[in-house]
Amino acid sequence: MNMQPIKAMLFAAGLGTRLKPFTEHHPKALAVVNDKTLLERNIAYLNSFGIQQIVVNVHHFADQVIDFLKRYEGTDIHIAVSHEAEGPYETGGGLAFAASHFRDVSSPFVVMNVDMLTNLDLVGMIDFHNKINPLATLAVTKRESSRQFLFDDEMRLVGWRNNLTGETKWSAGEEDNVQPRSFSGIHVIDPAIFGLMPSSGTFSITDVYLQLAANSLVVGYDHSGDIILDVGKPESLVKAAVLFH
Repeated sequence: MNMQPIKAMLFAAGLGTRLKPFTEHHPKALAVVNDKTLLERNIAYLNSFGIQQIVVNVHHFADQVIDFLKRYEGTDIHIAVSHEAEGPYETGGGLAFAASHFRDVSSPFVVMNVDMLTNLDLVGMIDFHNKINPLATLAVTKRESSRQFLFDDEMRLVGWRNNLTGETKWSAGEEDNVQPRSFSGIHVIDPAIFGLMPSSGTFSITDVYLQLAANSLVVGYDHSGDIILDVGKPESLVKAAVLFH
């Protein structure tokens, strides 16, 4: 299946502290679910929608990830590595650091956390994005989580809340009747974002979205009902083995 966008990025540079003791000796991207690493699973997931050009950022045990990616040499899947040797730069900084890999991109691209497993239909999400042409579309669902994005009644991003501490951030000002949704770790982004965000540093993409949503359209794509699993803890690896074969 050939489709736009032609490129995707997998965030795989994090320290994976929730996945200790595995991540004391390995990157979380190489955690295994039914004999396949999270990295391998999500490369296959992206490729199943025709995406053949993938950027993978690395930092924690970077050499192990780079060595693993050698298996794709000579295949139709082209992997570029964004090595954050001085990082990790978090999600926003990681995207900014990889900007050179997207200089030739004029259509939207996909960004995905390597430790999220899902059966979300990317074609449907990209079609949704292309119909309304926002700066970014964020995959979200109705589920409990410690932190949630807040949307208005048209699913436009207006804020963010930490449900454990009560901390709330607003894009433009406090809103009533917001719809809280949990982020699935998958974005469809217009490359115009690179001209609107910091070009370097260590920062969260969440803060970038909240700042830009005051003047630009950032929307949620609700895919509640799909499987979505954050494989960030040892017990979630056990659950993943049941859901993903």
